[in-house]
Amino acid sequence: MSSSYEAPFEIHVHGDVPLRADVQYEQIQDALKPLWKYAGARSLADGAGSVYEEEPGIQFHTEKHLLQMCWTVGGDEDFRQSLDDMCMSLNELAEQGAAIEVTFYDAQYDEEDEDAGRDSRDDFVMLFVGPTPAAIMQVQRDLLVQDVVHLMERHFDGAELGGVVGEIDKLFSQRFDDLVSSLELGKPPRGPGSGPGNPGHGGGGRRPRHLH
Repeated sequence: MSSSYEAPFEIHVHGDVPLRADVQYEQIQDALKPLWKYAGARSLADGAGSVYEEEPGIQFHTEKHLLQMCWTVGGDEDFRQSLDDMCMSLNELAEQGAAIEVTFYDAQYDEEDEDAGRDSRDDFVMLFVGPTPAAIMQVQRDLLVQDVVHLMERHFDGAELGGVVGEIDKLFSQRFDDLVSSLELGKPPRGPGSGPGNPGHGGGGRRPRHLH
C-alpha cells in the first residue's frame, strides 16, 4: 500500500467493542488482521499505532475485556472490504452489540478545490458488530433513539417524547420479527429428538430490550 501522504484518503476508525471474557490477544490480532495488514504491518502490535501520535490507536484492555479503536490509516476505497472482513470476525468475539464509526477524509482536497466550488470526497460510515442480530439491532435502536430525542428536545420536553420512542421500538420489533421469521423458514424440519441445543436449530435469539 502506498504511504499515507500519497493515499487519497485519511481513514479514521473509532469505536469501543465489549468482548467476551474468554477472548485472548491472539484472537483479537487475527480478527483485526484486515486492518493492520492493510497498514503494511506484520502484527497487531506493529500496526496498532495511528498515523497521528496523539491518537491511542488500537488497544485491547484485558482487564476490561474491551477493544478500543481510535486509529487512522492512509488508504483508498478498497479499505471498505477490510472493514467488512473485520466486522465479520469481531461478531464472533463480541460480548454485546457495538457501533464503529469510520470517517474517510479526502486527503487531496485543498483550499484551491474549495475556492473552485469542488466537493470533497469525505464520507462517513457507521458499522455495527455483535454476537447476535438482536444485539446489533439493540445498538442501532439505542443510537436512533438518542439522535431523535436530541433533535426533538429542541422543541419538546423529554417527558413528551415517550410516544415517539414507542414508535421507534415498534419499527425495530417488526424488523426483529421479520428476521426471526426468515430464519425460521430457513430451518430444516425438526425431527424426533431435535431441540434448541442441537446443531441446525436456528433462530434470532432473544428479543432486544425495549422492543415490545
